[in-house]
Amino acid sequence: MRDLVYKALMSAISEMGIYDHPGEPQLHEHELSHILGVSRTPVREALAILEHQGFVRCKPRRGVFVIKKNKLEIVEMVYACAGLESMAVRLACAKATEAQLGALCASFGAFYEADPSSGYDRYFEARWRFCRHAATLAQCQEIQSMLDHLLLHLRSVHEVIFRGNVDLSYLRSAYVAIIAAIEQRDAERACQLVLERGFRFARDIEGCADFPQSLTKID
Repeated sequence: MRDLVYKALMSAISEMGIYDHPGEPQLHEHELSHILGVSRTPVREALAILEHQGFVRCKPRRGVFVIKKNKLEIVEMVYACAGLESMAVRLACAKATEAQLGALCASFGAFYEADPSSGYDRYFEARWRFCRHAATLAQCQEIQSMLDHLLLHLRSVHEVIFRGNVDLSYLRSAYVAIIAAIEQRDAERACQLVLERGFRFARDIEGCADFPQSLTKID
């Protein structure tokens, strides 16, 4: 039951648009218990896991708040994500079957669309899926688990940071090149391209004036 509640809360947090509102959104145990139709015990257990993972903060006599990351924290997560993804594509080049590699272009057709300016949501959904798919092809559960954790944080801020601040033509060409390198089992080039794309994302975030350098913490 705790695991089911945890998955439900993670889904809700990733979709609530926490950076669209001032302050850190508050979660209420009794409301969550009522909505999910469970007792407060599995809700508390799930919230404890989320706090350990850095998604929420529990304040005595104040409640539970969804954490907003500052710009520096997001940049550091992008670096970590790029490092993990680069290892994932290296392993994928060595472990994936020919059939799996041959299906990459069809699986990520958004990267091959001619007009990226009209496809922001498709491109970014494909970007998140590709990162996780690379970990699946790598056949490394630890990398997949760590990437899932980072992507949940990054997805929650992509509307604030990325929309209007990222060159979608570059994103398209970068992933087309990455997929081509993986198909050729060129691990060195695939890793290099993934890391270059990660550094480019980090620079985009650092140059995003709409995203705060820091956020006021709740006492």
